[in-house]
Amino acid sequence: MRYKHMLNKKISIREIIFTLLLILCLTPIISAPLALLLGIIVAQWIGHPFLAVNHRVTQMLLQFSVVGLGFGMHIDSAIQTGKDGFLLTVISIIGTLLLGYALAKLLRLEKMTAYLITVGTAICGGSAIAAVSPTVKANEKQISVALGTIFILNAVALFVFPVIGTVLDLSQTQFGLWCAVAIQDTSSVIGAASKYGIEALQVATTVKLTRALWIIPISLLSALAFKTKGTRIKIPYFIGLFILAIILNSYIPFFRGVGIYVVQIAKAGLTLTLFLIGSSLSRDVLLSVGYKAILQGLVLWLSLAVPVLLYIYFCL
Repeated sequence: MRYKHMLNKKISIREIIFTLLLILCLTPIISAPLALLLGIIVAQWIGHPFLAVNHRVTQMLLQFSVVGLGFGMHIDSAIQTGKDGFLLTVISIIGTLLLGYALAKLLRLEKMTAYLITVGTAICGGSAIAAVSPTVKANEKQISVALGTIFILNAVALFVFPVIGTVLDLSQTQFGLWCAVAIQDTSSVIGAASKYGIEALQVATTVKLTRALWIIPISLLSALAFKTKGTRIKIPYFIGLFILAIILNSYIPFFRGVGIYVVQIAKAGLTLTLFLIGSSLSRDVLLSVGYKAILQGLVLWLSLAVPVLLYIYFCL
């Protein structure tokens, strides 16, 4: 009886510590990269006491944050940015999908897991994996390995990309475009770009969400390739709300006035999102990924990030 009481007390302390850290991430003290690092430390130290609802909450927070960032953008610059990144997006997606197929054969990876890692790298990380998984009827193990691979590499990118951008003296536009194309998950794209600057953040968010629309055709093609019928395609409707936020901010003075505060709240939401993602990367998750999955993800990532960086640095 005493042991049970002590166990309950221990669980309660975990929940209190975790909640206090959540609140801390909502303050300006914690930056986006630091929130991710803090989450990873928490995952190894005390674990995530609310892991069962983590994925759903993270997804909702990310979507809210993305829509909120739309209130800090103007439609003219958003349209121009989308045009500038369109061709690079198309070429990089097709190239990544073809390379992912070849690597899966070469490394003799499990077919479904390799495909999910490839799609996640090609489009928008965890969101793409979540959207495509039902259409190809992937199981929980395959999904978790793919997500683990993507999130590990994104954690690295969040810290490495701003350093490389600073060393190469990339402009805000160049860095934002590079982030949007070369970092897999939307949360890490926005986190890295926000650390670099406000213009980089606007470019990265616009191009990444344009890229995310490719979830729809890729999901349809996936259902055909894996011969699955009657599956439901997940459409990223929140992108429409992001566009609406840009339109409201561009043409209605009231929203331009409150937009500053909405953007600040959205950035806090993003910081919290990265903390939750980091806190889900427990030791068990990291060990379950395996070296072959990491190797495929790493090769795909570098094959995308390096050529895109060279093109942006020398040609834009």
